[in-house]
Amino acid sequence: MATRTREKFATQVDAEILSAVRGIAQTEGRQIQALVDEALADLIEKRKQGRPRDHVMAAYRASHDKFAPLYKKLAE
Repeated sequence: MATRTREKFATQVDAEILSAVRGIAQTEGRQIQALVDEALADLIEKRKQGRPRDHVMAAYRASHDKFAPLYKKLAE
């Protein structure tokens, strides 16, 4: 795997969001920069596609397959 060039940047984040991200990083044993990379990559993918991400649609389809009769009755 090729090493990617990393670049530093500074920004400000809501204190509650940063606290939650720090908690996630600690719980998962990951660095905050890894979570930031993941979040930014997800944002880029979401904006590029202009549609829900594949795993979101897969969950929707699975739910629809399982509960289609119920959803139909609720719609009536």
